[in-house]
Amino acid sequence: MRVDREEAISNLAGWHRGLLQTQLGFDQSNLATAEQVHGHGVAVVTRLITGPAMGADALISNTRGIVLGIYVADCCAVYLVDQVTGAFGVVHSGKKGTEQNITGMAIRALVENFGTRPENLVVQLSPCIRPPAYEIDFAVMIRQQAIAAGVRVSNVHDDGICTSSDPARYYSYRMERGKTGRMLALLGRH
Repeated sequence: MRVDREEAISNLAGWHRGLLQTQLGFDQSNLATAEQVHGHGVAVVTRLITGPAMGADALISNTRGIVLGIYVADCCAVYLVDQVTGAFGVVHSGKKGTEQNITGMAIRALVENFGTRPENLVVQLSPCIRPPAYEIDFAVMIRQQAIAAGVRVSNVHDDGICTSSDPARYYSYRMERGKTGRMLALLGRH
């Protein structure tokens, strides 16, 4: 039986939301998510929203108490934190989003909406699929895009983990041939 994205997210939603409160100390109702259309849309979240931000693959905020979340299962979750203003964002960047420079777009949106200076950003890439399990190393491209947007080289972090390398720990859409769950990447500010 094939588990599609919506079914996987629905199956995991209660567990994910429970962890949000018990492990991270955020109210479950303060979670904002993105529709994730493999595009370059960035949603600005300054108040609670109902349902996913339509057309968005990246979410940014500067509001305490709000938690931004995106789902991944081989794509990269890119975490953005402004050490000076407190603005933050989370980006869903797979092959298509990376080709469209979604990380650069999210950084630009932080600059335009919250006065972020790119050199003050810390960027962390999540585990994602990488060569040789995948033909494109979009993690390298994401890193280059963040640096091109003005982030200091020393502030871009990537542990180099491939999601296909440890199926007991990570979901991998490619390795599990679509029958997989989704990891929820979360970023918030108390």
